[in-house]
Amino acid sequence: MKGLLQRVRGARVEVAGEIVGAIDQGLLVLVAVEPGDTRASADKLLHKLLNYRVFSDAEGKMNLSLADVGGGLLLVSQFTLAADTKSGLRPSFSTAAPPVLGEELFNYLLNQAKQVHGTVASGRFGADMQVHLVNDGPVTFLLQA
Repeated sequence: MKGLLQRVRGARVEVAGEIVGAIDQGLLVLVAVEPGDTRASADKLLHKLLNYRVFSDAEGKMNLSLADVGGGLLLVSQFTLAADTKSGLRPSFSTAAPPVLGEELFNYLLNQAKQVHGTVASGRFGADMQVHLVNDGPVTFLLQA
């Protein structure tokens, strides 16, 4: 399971002009599910997302986590993040999980996040989404679980 996290000052997801998820300061995470992923992979990724130290402390060092600052978490499914881009000029999606598994594990991750973190929002699985964000830093990391 992959999560491309971006520290944001704010972010929102729209589907057909309707805002379906939004946060203020926090993390926007694009999530990709791969064929071998399990609920344990989702649990591991969630632990990293909530505890990865990407927010600045009083001295300006990245020492604080999302849990420390109480920021929002916006999860967006993104199967293209799992693409194989090693060769050629067209991505291959054979390394992405089938839609049924992808949706199951994305929803599991989302539900687990809602149980343990204050502000959690999401996009809509499989929808044509427009993602708006103000990347803070910019700070972006690719996490794998």
